Amino acid sequence: MPDPRLHIYTAAVIGCGGLGSNVAEMLVRSGVGRLTLIDFDTVEESNLNRQFFFRDQVGMRKVVALSENLQRIRSDVRLDLVAEPVTAESLAGIVRGADVIVEAVDEAEAKAMILNTCMTELPDVPLVAASGVAGYGSTNAIVTERMAENLYVVGDLTSDIREGHPLTASRVMTAAAAQAHIVVRVLLGYPEP
Repeated sequence: MPDPRLHIYTAAVIGCGGLGSNVAEMLVRSGVGRLTLIDFDTVEESNLNRQFFFRDQVGMRKVVALSENLQRIRSDVRLDLVAEPVTAESLAGIVRGADVIVEAVDEAEAKAMILNTCMTELPDVPLVAASGVAGYGSTNAIVTERMAENLYVVGDLTSDIREGHPLTASRVMTAAAAQAHIVVRVLLGYPEP
């Protein structure tokens, strides 16, 4: 059973690929009542190995496909879909009202923009980010670090995507599970020390 205490909360998930789609799935299964799903991209067959999508959804907008999948888990979850790129100017307005924000994008520039915007414009809203989930390293290296009062970073903090060092389903899902878990802990009042 989902935790009924989580039903009153809203999580904003920026990026609905390997991390974000799996984080969203776990948050819905945990009982979070509302999600804002933010991604402008479409489902690609080459990413099905690590994303919460299916072959018949290839070509669909990620937020639309993900909302279908999440509704199949819990029909009462409320979903707000944003199928547009996030900018420093639009971010605060898009995520306003969220109790927690999940950064789940691939590009370093986008990660930095989200971090900087959230820390300056939304300092009271917890941000759960990811850094260092690529490759074949031990899943034991994936940790959650509290970097500031409302900033949590999940990953090994060093591994990036490069030739011979791809994103693998097992490591991506380990990091996604850690992100989802810190969201649940923060929402329930058990933040990491």
